[in-house]
Amino acid sequence: MIKDQDYLFEKVSYCLDLAKKLGATDSNVVVSNSISETVNFRNQKLDESNRSDNLAIGITTYIGKKKSSISSSNLLKNNLDTLIEKCIETTKNTPEDEFNSLPDQDLLAKEVKDLDLYDDTHIKNENKIEYLTRLEASASSDKKIINTESSFTEDKLNFILANSDGFCKGYKSSSFTASSVTVAKDDKSMERDYDYTSKSHLIDIEDAEALGKFAAEQTIRKLSPKKIGSEKIAIIFDKRIAKGILSTFSSAISSSSISRGTSFLKNMINQKVFSDEINIYDKPDILKGLGSRSFDSEGVETNTLKLVEQGILKHYLMDTYNGKKLNLKSNGRCGGTSNLYFDNGKISYKDLLSSHSRCLYVTETIGHGSNIVTGDYSVGATGFLIENGEVKYPINEITIAGNFKDMFQNITLANDLEFKYATNSPTMMIEGMVVAGK
Repeated sequence: MIKDQDYLFEKVSYCLDLAKKLGATDSNVVVSNSISETVNFRNQKLDESNRSDNLAIGITTYIGKKKSSISSSNLLKNNLDTLIEKCIETTKNTPEDEFNSLPDQDLLAKEVKDLDLYDDTHIKNENKIEYLTRLEASASSDKKIINTESSFTEDKLNFILANSDGFCKGYKSSSFTASSVTVAKDDKSMERDYDYTSKSHLIDIEDAEALGKFAAEQTIRKLSPKKIGSEKIAIIFDKRIAKGILSTFSSAISSSSISRGTSFLKNMINQKVFSDEINIYDKPDILKGLGSRSFDSEGVETNTLKLVEQGILKHYLMDTYNGKKLNLKSNGRCGGTSNLYFDNGKISYKDLLSSHSRCLYVTETIGHGSNIVTGDYSVGATGFLIENGEVKYPINEITIAGNFKDMFQNITLANDLEFKYATNSPTMMIEGMVVAGK
């Protein structure tokens, strides 16, 4: 059973009071309890079942402009006493930093919005096993599938964040996640692919048979890939790959990257970064959203930000510390984005595929080839050759490259946005990328 708010409140109150008695001018405490249960299958047999129940506390103390933090999983009184004493002593011996402070009080969240993030349903292990049995049977129905792995995870979290300025709020959240990984083989190649579903409420996760079937189909269609030569060509990114490009954008506009001057998007507020058709939102109040929240990890209220409007960059993702460095206020993005997404484009998925007589459709990238300092992008990739809107054959062993400054200006988005993850994108096409092949 997850710890209730009263238990967590008792712990944060004790720590805040003790920190003040020991000389802290300000302090911040977060206490959380998370429970996770996972069942894993391999080749249609139960492989592993485990459960974890974690208590955690993080304490930050300030003495003037000095700051230090400490954390533990032991919430017994004697350990909390020791932790806070150590944190205070460390703070005294830490150099001052003029930008250290709690968030401005007027920016703190006044309420916890009811975003329907918690489902108290508990699934017994036998029910998880029954779901995965159906999933694995579906994933293994084609003889070309030679290996399967699947899992079902149920997560529950409750937390309270409090500081010495009187902020004290928290809430429960839950997630239910099922995944399927399949390996297929024919006389020419062996390929792997996957699919997964993750929702805050059990009733919303994908049907087991559909999940397994889709993972298997995605894998089988990659068999017997061909190689292509090097060229400059339009590349269409599958939605699960396109969201990775959006994640790189969010890293490039994080306040830490901007304040250090280590982003290719520094000094670009109110500048044209994308083409006119591109709009990007970060929306924290989507009901049941995987990234939804009422406040960030400092307690600052989160509201919807239109990060990019008609191609123009409007906001950085700002926290308190880096905001003070940049002489800007926090916009509730300490810890990153909430529900980040490209707004829908104006063209259908089918028309996007038919927009060029010949293009590449990328379904998987290999390696971490994004450099947010220079904007350079280079990754290995696999996918399909598309001619006149039709899939011709799978391809592999290619490298795709470009620079985000150019890539962002040449994006076309389909109108097929779905909110499956915390970061989401419609299918994306980028013109004129460089492909290195055989």
